[in-house]
Formats: sequence, C-alpha cells, structure tokens
Amino acid sequence: MSEASGHQDPPASAHEDPRASAHEDPPASARYLPIAEHGLIGDLRSVALVGTNGTIDWYCCPSFDAPSVFASILDADRGGSFELAAAVPARTKQFYFPDTNVLVTRFFTEDGVGEIQDFMPVDGDETEADRHRLIRRVLCVRGSIPFRARVAPRFEYGAQPHTARLHDDMVIFESENLALALTATEPLECDGLDARVDFKLQEGESAVFALDQVSGAIQPRRCPRAEAEALFNSTVAFWRHWLTASQYRGRWREMVHRSALTLKLLTYAPTGAIVAAATTSLPEQLGGERNWDYRYVWVRDAAFCVYALLRLGFTSEAESFMAFAARHITPGDGHPGGPLQIMYGIDGRTDLPERELSHLEGYQGSAPVRVGNAASDQLQLDIYGALIDSVYLYDKWAQPISSDQWDNICGLVDWVCEHWDQPDEGVWETRGGRKNFLYSRLMCWVAIERAIRLATRRGLPADIVRWRDARDTIYRRIMKRCWSPARQAFVQHEDDDVLDAAVLMMPLAKFISPTDPKWLSTLDALTEDLVSDSLVYRYDPNASPDGLRGEEGTFSICSFWYVEALTRAGRLDEARLAFEKMLTYANHLGLYAEEISHTGEQQGNFPQAFTHLSLISAAFNLDRALG
Repeated sequence: MSEASGHQDPPASAHEDPRASAHEDPPASARYLPIAEHGLIGDLRSVALVGTNGTIDWYCCPSFDAPSVFASILDADRGGSFELAAAVPARTKQFYFPDTNVLVTRFFTEDGVGEIQDFMPVDGDETEADRHRLIRRVLCVRGSIPFRARVAPRFEYGAQPHTARLHDDMVIFESENLALALTATEPLECDGLDARVDFKLQEGESAVFALDQVSGAIQPRRCPRAEAEALFNSTVAFWRHWLTASQYRGRWREMVHRSALTLKLLTYAPTGAIVAAATTSLPEQLGGERNWDYRYVWVRDAAFCVYALLRLGFTSEAESFMAFAARHITPGDGHPGGPLQIMYGIDGRTDLPERELSHLEGYQGSAPVRVGNAASDQLQLDIYGALIDSVYLYDKWAQPISSDQWDNICGLVDWVCEHWDQPDEGVWETRGGRKNFLYSRLMCWVAIERAIRLATRRGLPADIVRWRDARDTIYRRIMKRCWSPARQAFVQHEDDDVLDAAVLMMPLAKFISPTDPKWLSTLDALTEDLVSDSLVYRYDPNASPDGLRGEEGTFSICSFWYVEALTRAGRLDEARLAFEKMLTYANHLGLYAEEISHTGEQQGNFPQAFTHLSLISAAFNLDRALG
C-alpha cells in the first residue's frame, strides 16, 4: 500500500487532560494494547475499534475518513477514548456474537462475571443512520461487579477544543464541527470536558450507554434498556440475514465468514465504496516511518474484494461497487497518471492531500501520524487489470454490464494498449523510482485478456485485432525480459534478478500454467528467499531499495497468495499446512492487520481488507482442490 511522502503541518493545539499525572510516563508499550487486541464494530458508514480492556480507542464520525473522535490508539494521552470496564481486577475475553458484527467483551472478577455488548445499529432510515449511534450494553451475568466509565472525546484528531455539559441527564459534547450526545441509564457526571460514572450491577441487571451524532434534525434521544435490547436484536438479525447469502460450505467456514463480515464492515453503504482498512498510521514497523492512511478506496483492493465476495455469492456488494465505479472511476478525468487514479475518497473525490499530525505521538510512539494519502498521484498500471477483471467476473457471475459500462471498459483497454510499457511505481507504491515491474505488465495483460473474453462471450463491439496484438506483445515481453536465467525465476522487474512475491499472481491470473516448469522453479526460488514458516515477505528492501527507512514484516496477502499458488501447483499438503499456519496468526476474533512481525504480532492498519479477501480466495480454492 501507500509509501508516498507526506507534508508536515505546523503543530496543532491539542486538548491536554487536566487530570494528567505529574509523574514520569510509563513506557509507550505499557500505554497501548497490541494492535491485535481489538475487535471491530460498524454501521456501514464508520467503524470503531474496541480493545479487550473494554476501551473504544478508535472511532471517526460520521464516516470512515472523517476526523477521529476517539484516537487513543494513536496517542494514549491526546487522542481521546471511551473507557468502560470492571472497576476491579478482571480477566477479559472477547468474541463476536455468532454470525454477526456484534462484539462481546467479558470480564471475569472474584465476585462475578460481566460483559459489554458493543454494536452500531444498521438502520435503513436515513435520519436514524445519520445518528451513527454507538451502543454499549453492560450486563452482570453472575454475582456482582462494579463498573467504571469515562467518555473523553477529542475532536479533529485531538486538535479541536470542545465543551461538555449536562442537559436533561445527558452529556452534550460540542466542538466547532461536530456535536455528540451521550445518554446512559446510570447518572452521569460531567466536568466540562469529559463524562464519567461509577456504578455496580447485580446478577441480571444491566446498564446502557449510547453515543449519537446530533445536529439539525437529529436531536438528542435517550436509549432506554428496552430500546437497546430491540436494537441489539435487530442488529443481530441484520448481520445473520446478510450472511445467509454465502454459498461457502467448506472446511474453514468460520474464518471465511468472519473475513466476509469484516469486508462488509469496510463498505460505505451510501456510495458502494470499499475502503482498504479501518485505520490510519498504524505502523508497519514500530518506530518506523511506514505509516499510512488506508481509509480510502484503492481501485486494486476494492476490485479484489469484489472477486472475493462474488466467490461467496454476495452479489449486491459487487453491484454497489460497480455503481460506484461507473459514477467515479471512469476514463477521461484528465489525471496526469492516466484515466484512473489509484485511489479515491469514499464519496468519489480525487483530491486526497496528505499531511502529518505532529501533535500526536503515534502508536507506541511511532510517528508520523498521517491523514490523506499522497500516493493518489502515483502511476500504477496494475489497477486496470484488477478493475477490468472484477467487471468481467461481475458480468459472468452476477449480471451483464450495461452498454455505458462497456464503452468505459473499451476506453480503458485502448489506453492500456497504448501505455502498458511505461515504468511505474508498481503495486507496492515504492519510492525507489519508477521501474518496469513484472506485476504491472502482468495486470495490463489481464486487463486486455479479460476484455477480449468479455467481448467474445457477449458479442460486444471491440477492436479485437489491436487488443490481441497488444496482449501477445505483453506476454512475450514478460517471458523474455522478466525471466532470469541466473535465478531460474520470474523477477520483480525487467532485466534484473530481484525476486518479488507479487509474481505469485502469475498462475492465479491464468497468465501461466501453475505446473509450467518455469513457474515451478520460480515458486521454489520464492520459497527459498522470501518465505519464513509459511509467511511471505513482499521483497527484500536491501536487494531492491524502496526509498524508505526501516524494515517491515511479512505481507499477509502474499502469504495467502502463496497458499493458492501451492494449491494450483498440486502441492496440496504444503498448501494446507501453510494455510493452517496462517490461521494461527489471526487475532482472537479471526482478524488480520496488513503484516506480521518476526515475533508473530500484527502490524500495520487493522483490519486490512487485502488480507481478508486473499484468505477467502485461498480457502475457496484449497477446499475445491482437496475435494
């Protein structure tokens, strides 16, 4: 994903907590939960991360890419959070209510067992949807437990002042650009900045907290216990009904369905956009500079999501993304890098200026914290293949594309025929200079090849002779200049010997037979150089400098690509073992970040669509091969 340079803003003024202690701060690692110690909830407009300690430490309102309200995952002191937990020592466990995105965090104490049920109702009523209600139901299921809550929003990534006041037993938090209302079934206290309450529940008792966006027609409204229970039941019903569309009945049903539910959470219902991840600036390496904002629509990532969801039978999400693409991802926008940008805002906007938030310390001190993404100006030729392949599959598995969509595809393919041989930044968005990357050539071949298939199957008008000439020229160029006799392998870019895990897509994209001798020797070379206990590195930065300092972990999408490549090569025992090992690196809920560190920790933005869509594809194909 993005490895583009940032533009630093002058330090912004941030709210300082007046109760901050004067003694020396504990080490950063003690003030932050591991990235993997989180679950995700959402309402198809925004999401929140809930830690295993009961704290919501990431939430943007009213949308994925809006400024944060809670961001203590990026700065434990200035970011803001919604703390809710047992007020006595407790062990905690976390799970999803079965077949839903309703998250349950349990507290086990000496005197009882309690739990928090966190969810965001998915409401078809637009006015209610604009409330972006976040509900936290607290229950004591055994014995008795004292609880403590502290709600400390910090608006505009902790840079915009706010006030808090009690109004009719509610707390209204107001900043210049956003107002939130907190209601609770327990009496709240307010100090002008935060809200807090201590309360005790006996077995069978419950409490409810609800946080709403309020403005204009959306007035503050309480959430009594009966309403919270009704919303809980309707939210459970929504997710379970959605999941019934899945046609997957294979060996890894629980993991595949959790991945599908996660991808659904990363979709933006108003437009059909699919974001690459829920967060910004979670580091690929602690203390490193590889921190990027992934809350946008990468053409590549979203197109691959369409493939994964279509594979499972979810056609409505594919239809929604196709509508987004038809509205916003069309040729002729005058972008200097080509007719398409590599990424778009969730509303289709093309201007995504990148800046650094220097007042935030970053996760465990891993600055910079970035918002926006300057990689939107890069040239990445592979996106054309990813998009056109998704259109081809949608036409094949869902419903035929329209004549206007075909005209757009023809425009894109004609452009690819003219420009496929340009050097570009490549799939990994490196800053080491443009190169003639194999993967970019491969996906240009896919763009033309899939368009030819579509035209032939549907009898659609196309310049087939020109397209075939370009397709075949790309094929011969890859076979001649991206094959290294010295390495006996296909390599990262033309006329070199550097390996790259992106070439794992060659058999997956049907460019080469998965049992071709050249491919099998490539697979062996990749296994020797880039694979570590089933985990796959993208490339070796020492052999192929990418213009950035520091190192990174193994890239999880590549690890699942590796499983699929082994599967297609007929090495099923190796594939199954590699897949089962990858499953052990998931967090306690079955969620993955972008990368895995050398100690097995999740790294990078979380959860990551790339990882979950490749898990679905690997599971589907391995299942089919195993029979």
